Amino acid sequence: MPTPFHLAFPVADLDKARTFYGQTLGCPEGRSAPDWIDFDLFGHQIVTHLQPGYAANRHHNPVDGHDVPVPHFGVVLEWQAFQDFAERLTKQGITFQIEPHIRFKGQVGEQATMFFLDPFGNALEFKSFRDFGQIFAQ
Repeated sequence: MPTPFHLAFPVADLDKARTFYGQTLGCPEGRSAPDWIDFDLFGHQIVTHLQPGYAANRHHNPVDGHDVPVPHFGVVLEWQAFQDFAERLTKQGITFQIEPHIRFKGQVGEQATMFFLDPFGNALEFKSFRDFGQIFAQ
């Protein structure tokens, strides 16, 4: 079984982070302190660290006809979990940077993917493969 990853990143406001990651994305909250909050992102530990005035700066790279924001992070989900999550986000009114769609259709590495930003400009990507054996296929 794969082990969970840990990612710590800056946010400008912990209350907004708590609302976005906890309520909008549905991540259970773990431990916290006055300047950070742990969240469970599909079994992975993400930690929002307070950095007043923070706003992410990004670069974009062209991938399969879309401008992909870099850096970004997220989770590879099971196919139905991806569909359910995309539907939940759509109902929550998330503004997608790249709408949920199928990338690399009919090619090696075909995947469902979507991109959106948190309130601080941090880019998130969630994706899925019908065949998880394609994740690292060349």
